[in-house]
Amino acid sequence: MIALSDYLILSSIVFCIGLAGIFINRTNIIMLLMCVELILAAVNTNFIAFSYFSGDIAGQIFVFFILTVAAAEVAIGLAILTLMFRSRGSIDIDVTSTLKG
Repeated sequence: MIALSDYLILSSIVFCIGLAGIFINRTNIIMLLMCVELILAAVNTNFIAFSYFSGDIAGQIFVFFILTVAAAEVAIGLAILTLMFRSRGSIDIDVTSTLKG
């Protein structure tokens, strides 16, 4: 049987990959969004593992709400990026610095 520590190790590896992706890649906004999704997936894995091993369903319900917010984030983020690409021709972070008010 898979132990709780195995899930936590997997989750920490995925979290570190997402965090490293955010720090290493600072030019492409889509890659940054993907790294944020990796971090959210790692957190969800933790919630599900703790919920399963403790016998409480609250963690699994919380994961449902996190997935809903993540889906909304992706939809809105991609819509904004599509509009930026149409108006400026690029979605690099250097181009987005002109959005500051």
